[in-house]
Amino acid sequence: MANVLIYAEIKAGKIKKSAFELASEGRKLADKMGGELGAALIGPGLEPFAPELAKFGVDTVYTVEASELEGYNSEYFAQALAHLISETKPEVVLMSHTMQGKDLAPRTAAKLGVGVMADCISFSLDGSTLIGKRPMYAGKCFAEWSAAGTPQIATARPNVLETAENPKAGTVSKISFGVDTGRTTYVTKELNLDTSGKVDLTEAEIIVSGGRGMGGPDYTLLEEMSAIFGSRATVGASRAAVDAGWRKHSDQVGQTGKTVTPNLYIACGISGSIQHLAGMGSSKVIVAINKDTEAPIFTKADYGIVGDLFKVIPEFNKELKAILAE
Repeated sequence: MANVLIYAEIKAGKIKKSAFELASEGRKLADKMGGELGAALIGPGLEPFAPELAKFGVDTVYTVEASELEGYNSEYFAQALAHLISETKPEVVLMSHTMQGKDLAPRTAAKLGVGVMADCISFSLDGSTLIGKRPMYAGKCFAEWSAAGTPQIATARPNVLETAENPKAGTVSKISFGVDTGRTTYVTKELNLDTSGKVDLTEAEIIVSGGRGMGGPDYTLLEEMSAIFGSRATVGASRAAVDAGWRKHSDQVGQTGKTVTPNLYIACGISGSIQHLAGMGSSKVIVAINKDTEAPIFTKADYGIVGDLFKVIPEFNKELKAILAE
């Protein structure tokens, strides 16, 4: 049985990058505990994903299949995951702090009568006790948490844990399970998936964001910059831009949007309200482009350019294209 279990999230027929981050971290924890690493896959026909997880250190891939689990339903998935945990009895369970993970983790924990350490950015062990580190007060300080009871459940912020290949067996074990359909409290009538191929904000390595300083919904300059960086980059927006109807809410970065941790965050025409800083302050490198020398974003930025973004960005894109072409 696994000492550490991760939940591998599937989206649009693919394993999310954050699942490989969990597998890499789970492998390190399992090795320190002298145990094994398992991965949970919920839904029909997911067995072919086992080799991908095995590449990142998973010893056993547990699949829970039922026709009711074909699409995500929080009650059904929580039932399935709680059942799997009860069967395999892991000491530690790791999940991603994605939209699905934020819903599934507490529901599963409630069924098991334990708590959740949410939105952690790193993990360590004190004996067999999991210690989760997470930012608090908009990133102004950090706290370390431990969980009472077993299993110890925690969610990890995407894009903060390193991935490392460590091939293992990835043996598949099917878990028998029957869904209690009488407990569902809602019905999914329609599911609208983003089929644009755009990388999710929470998993992007590079984010180019625009705010009120963009002056309107034309984000062509930012889309061009993102395209120069390639598939690892995407475009985001501040709340002001979203509230103005310039961008979709799914593009919003901030306390009321998405919390992101890219390797590079480029803020264009964003003043840097405390709510926005709370959502992107953990970015590894921050570049700010703003004509207001007093903009709060400059206090957080590693590099700042004071100037009109409509003059700066075309030159920025020109130089960036030349550098990346070398």
